Amino acid sequence: MERESSSPWRQPIVWLMVVLVGAVVVGSVWMLKVAGNGDAIDAVPDEVQRTGQTQQTDLGPDARAAERKLGAIVRIDEEHGFVEVLPVSGDFDHAAALTLRLHHPTRAEQDLSLALAATDTGWRADAKPAGDHDWLIQLQPATGDAWRLRGRMPKGQLAAQLRPSLDDGQP
Repeated sequence: MERESSSPWRQPIVWLMVVLVGAVVVGSVWMLKVAGNGDAIDAVPDEVQRTGQTQQTDLGPDARAAERKLGAIVRIDEEHGFVEVLPVSGDFDHAAALTLRLHHPTRAEQDLSLALAATDTGWRADAKPAGDHDWLIQLQPATGDAWRLRGRMPKGQLAAQLRPSLDDGQP
């Protein structure tokens, strides 16, 4: 008895191979899109000097903030549309203007820089930052980089603690 030959397209193994190859192609194209357009993503807002495989940055502002025992709270008031910084500890110049930088963890085009004006209780700027992602926060004087405080505000949170990145070594 002679067997009739069937088309290869009627064989399940052929369709399995076509589907697997197609999935690999679609997945590769999707991963290239997710990877972006080739711009470097650097979540660190500092100027970093790269020599060989060593990265260096100036930690002087962090050390000065630790020496002065500076600490603050940043708060977003969504209802009234402002961002407020309240001093918690240390020797702040309450008359000086401050700059608050809100850095998106991966997308530099979404970073915000706010000029904070002095108020009776701290500093304030009219702004309503998005709450749908984390923020890396940096606070420093508006003129110069005498000191620097940093913090992180997780997604959906409306307040965060700011402190020096370096510990001054004292209890």
